[in-house]
Amino acid sequence: MFDCISVVNRLSALNPLAILPSSVRRFYQLTLGLVLVGLLVGWAGVPIAHAGLTDDHYDGNMFALYAGNGSIVPPRITLAQALARPNPTMLFFYVDDSQDCKQYSTVMSRVDAFYGRAIDIIALNVDTIPVKASYEPTEAGYYLSGYVPQVVLFDQSSNVVLNERGAVPYEKMDDILRELFDLLPRSQSEELKRRPINEINTELVPQTK
Repeated sequence: MFDCISVVNRLSALNPLAILPSSVRRFYQLTLGLVLVGLLVGWAGVPIAHAGLTDDHYDGNMFALYAGNGSIVPPRITLAQALARPNPTMLFFYVDDSQDCKQYSTVMSRVDAFYGRAIDIIALNVDTIPVKASYEPTEAGYYLSGYVPQVVLFDQSSNVVLNERGAVPYEKMDDILRELFDLLPRSQSEELKRRPINEINTELVPQTK
């Protein structure tokens, strides 16, 4: 008498996958292959790229990753629309794979926290700006210097009151915005100091006496 159970048990002992459907076997074989490749790559010492705050690698939306404020991008309005409004506009040029821009993202987030409801902040990845022979003053490319980060600040009449490359200090932008909004100058307001929130972010808090 043919013993089916005995045959199945013997096959299972020799190869546990033998009794599985062919599609399931292929899935397990593919998974095992990928695991082995990963182990071989690690054993061979092949370098794996890791992005971070101190390198020029792309790792996603830098505002969300390093400033905790992914809402800054994409811009809600165009530069032309912002300049037509009766409030200041801040234009910020950046790229996500720049160490300088990554580190400066916290400063722009701080500007947004203090002035985001009163000014239009337009953060533009320069890679998204169309390449043209010339630009109109209402187009972002008109003000691009070719270096990032770059900050351009317009007053309520669309006049440029700040156009600087590099890590412009928050305090410098704050002083200009205080003048535009007729606020007390820093020397006459409560003194603030930087307090670290974590290894990346800081915040301005009242100075303890």
